[in-house]
Amino acid sequence: MADDTAGTDGGACAVDRVTLDTPAPPIPDTPVLARHTTLRVGGPAERFVVARTERELIDVVADCDHRGEPVLVLGGGSNLLIGDDGFPGTVVRVGTTGIRADVSDCGGAAVRVAAGENWDTFVAHAVAQEWSGVEMLSGIPGSVGATPIQNVGAYGSDVAQTITAVRTWDRRERTQRTFPVTDCGFGYRTSRFKQEPGRYLVLEVGFQFPLGSLGAPIAYAELAGRLDTVPGRRVDAARVREAVLEIRRGKGMVLDEADHDSWSAGSFFTNPILDEQQAAALPPEAPRFPDAGGRVKTSAAWLIQHAGFAKGHGDGEARLSTKHVLALTNRGAASASDLVALAAEVRDGVEERFGIRLVPEVNLVGVALPDLK
Repeated sequence: MADDTAGTDGGACAVDRVTLDTPAPPIPDTPVLARHTTLRVGGPAERFVVARTERELIDVVADCDHRGEPVLVLGGGSNLLIGDDGFPGTVVRVGTTGIRADVSDCGGAAVRVAAGENWDTFVAHAVAQEWSGVEMLSGIPGSVGATPIQNVGAYGSDVAQTITAVRTWDRRERTQRTFPVTDCGFGYRTSRFKQEPGRYLVLEVGFQFPLGSLGAPIAYAELAGRLDTVPGRRVDAARVREAVLEIRRGKGMVLDEADHDSWSAGSFFTNPILDEQQAAALPPEAPRFPDAGGRVKTSAAWLIQHAGFAKGHGDGEARLSTKHVLALTNRGAASASDLVALAAEVRDGVEERFGIRLVPEVNLVGVALPDLK
């Protein structure tokens, strides 16, 4: 990793311009998509391309669009379930790298990150540089470019809190467009990029971080307890990162070749957001968290457990995690069909018990959950 730093004369507010040319990540040179997803499931791509530069990324996608060829853009493959028949078109794996930062004592760190950078590697770098604000998002697999699409979040934090802008290729208008954070349409696990699926190809994400060794205020009770503090307090960001990684490992949510509980796509379903009537129909002991517009968020994991699905549920290669019921896992040789059947079983069981239909957080390509029987 090269670090070229040049200070500019600005007195107390001098800006250090930092360029980090990170090494290209190892990407398997195979069209079998199971090798490119954290679920390790998916058939072959008709054509597979690794785009190492931004220009190559745009050119490949634009060429496919011009010819009317289906194209699937892959980051880290961490929030994805691809069908057993694969993808009938071009799959483009985003392999772009690079971090650029303008850092000053009075302005903090204005950082621009290539879409193909590994998210957790970037978080580790931010913590090491004392760029505060993303430490609670440690251990989440995937690429930087995927994070604004889903508004990735965990432990009371999400990327919308630090993103300043998202630079994209607009596939409809065939031009670059940069969206300031106010135009990104961020909400709970959503954004304008998710609401218009496939239209915007993320090229680069901009962040703004305050400087300092302390992380952002702790917003999640479980994490606060692990750090022996209370919600609202600030703790050394390096400690926060290690605590988050420890919690996630305990739930099988940190990638580990030897741990089949981590052979997943993360949380398969989003936490339901309910209106007043739906919330009132929940059992009194069900978790309730206030949400925007007077609505109430409840826990998908709680609903799954109390609908009768225990950790490890399943009798084949696709099972619920033995550590965390919200993750569907591949025990070694699961097919996409196996995972879809399990997801439908869980979704339908929750709906039959509570009248609430769980919605997949995972992107489904070439597969779909069947309608409730």
